[in-house]
Amino acid sequence: MRKLVLFMHVSLDGYASDSMGRLDWIPYNEELEKYAEEVVAEVGSPVYGRTTYQMMENYWPKVLDDPNSSRHDMEHAKWLQDVKKIVISGTMDKAEWNNTMLIKDKIAEEIKALKEQPGKNLVIFGSPGAAKTLLELGLIDEFLLTICPVVLGRGKSVFDGGFEKFRLKLLSSRTLDSGIIATRYELEK
Repeated sequence: MRKLVLFMHVSLDGYASDSMGRLDWIPYNEELEKYAEEVVAEVGSPVYGRTTYQMMENYWPKVLDDPNSSRHDMEHAKWLQDVKKIVISGTMDKAEWNNTMLIKDKIAEEIKALKEQPGKNLVIFGSPGAAKTLLELGLIDEFLLTICPVVLGRGKSVFDGGFEKFRLKLLSSRTLDSGIIATRYELEK
């Protein structure tokens, strides 16, 4: 059985984006890129909410046509073009990006069916709104959180209510040179 894993960069105070929806506070560098590549190697299907999906759809296909794209960006763009993508949105009518499945309703049933299929894990990339919905439905099995050394004070959080308290078991952690703590937790059952 596949797991549903949340991969998210968070501030020290638990926000996934600042109050303007920006992510420029994440100290993204070569070391974090390499860590993200390790995460992507585990992915059977990326899972997105509408906003993140549309940002990805508007950016990555263009990389394939840009001769100035880095080797890393080109490889990632090719992977995204071919991999089965899942978008969770109650407001989208259709998903046009190659090989994308749209889940509009019956989210729990659809995700449970996808988890039953063979293959690598389903991984939620960012998408705090969709992640919160999936968390409220009790569908997230593991949490890959990169805790960034910044306090935002306010912003968008996945962990600000709508569900009962739950406990996590630390599976691994490591500190990157930038001060980011890369953690892996599983939901205690």
